[in-house]
Amino acid sequence: MISLRNIREQLVQILHLQESPQRTAFAFALGVFIAFAPHYGFHTVSVVMLAWAFRLNYLAMLMGAFLNNPWTIAPILGLTLYTGLAAFGSPTTSPIDFSNLHIDNLFESLSPYLLPFILGGCILGLIGAVLAYPIMLCIIYRYRAVKSH
Repeated sequence: MISLRNIREQLVQILHLQESPQRTAFAFALGVFIAFAPHYGFHTVSVVMLAWAFRLNYLAMLMGAFLNNPWTIAPILGLTLYTGLAAFGSPTTSPIDFSNLHIDNLFESLSPYLLPFILGGCILGLIGAVLAYPIMLCIIYRYRAVKSH
């Protein structure tokens, strides 16, 4: 028989409310890394798989990954490429001629920017995760302190 107590226990287990603040902050930071990761279209799948594989707080990871959303995707993409080009160096090829960019020459035109884009995403993901962990840890501690009083 399904009881209210049973539902609460399941909800606490799903939300990982009993876990340590460090583990929740880590899950959020990992989600932030995923937000900047260059495998667009697979962010949510990554969150689900990693949360399941390492038994991390799914909602904390999802919240971090949703840092990349329809309102922030353009600035994140631009900053990712800019960071990668700054770290990796600009391609030696000529700039992209957008007036002659077609589906048949898309990969050829954009391939010199692929490695800088991947590198930029990894750099920003690491920076974001390193910054997100202590910020989220502080928020969790403050929330729990307020809630306990």
